[in-house]
Amino acid sequence: YMDRDTTPIGGLANPLQPTKQLFWLTVIMDITAVAISSTVSFYFAAGVLIYILASRVYSYRGIRLKRFPVLGYLVVVVCQGALVFFLAYHGSSMNKTFDVPLLPVIAAACLIGGYYPLTQVYQHDEDLKDGVKTISWLLGKRGTFIFCSFVFAAATLFMFLTFRQTNDLLFFWLFLICMGPMIMFFTRWMLRVWKDEKAASFSYSLTMNILAAVCSTICYGILLMLKLF
Repeated sequence: YMDRDTTPIGGLANPLQPTKQLFWLTVIMDITAVAISSTVSFYFAAGVLIYILASRVYSYRGIRLKRFPVLGYLVVVVCQGALVFFLAYHGSSMNKTFDVPLLPVIAAACLIGGYYPLTQVYQHDEDLKDGVKTISWLLGKRGTFIFCSFVFAAATLFMFLTFRQTNDLLFFWLFLICMGPMIMFFTRWMLRVWKDEKAASFSYSLTMNILAAVCSTICYGILLMLKLF
């Protein structure tokens, strides 16, 4: 609603302009989300509220954290990665524990941190017109892929340490196998961008997004079944 995107964004090649009705619908959904979250625990609801508020100040014209490349990036990594894992672990535990293991929290943050700049890599010009300087703009198109490679590698390392700590290394290898198609596509995309920066396009970003979602869903679905059965 605040961004008013006219060029490809997220999963939309031609985004429609949001209406006032849509804005109020999102407000109602936010309030509903916090209300339902309160049935889990007070702290779970507080975390959901923090997530929502962070999302709002990220784009709100009066604050617009997305204008600041490093700060905006860190807010996304902490809230969409670390906070989400913390809340999921806390909310799904029988005693609503705060004793959340640190390694997977960091891994979750790195997984988001390695992916998010790729959603910005084709929007540099449009973002600059709107007064926004993203972490991808700061790094440059090639630099974005190098940076994401290192962050993905860090995520993989912390996933390995997590599963080794719980004596579940089989799950780690399963994770790598499931993520194989995404890794291959990312590598191929990076090589194309290295030859021609025009390859840093919406279509490639969307394909990466879909592939990551499918691979992750398959991976965590298999892990869940192995745990249950």
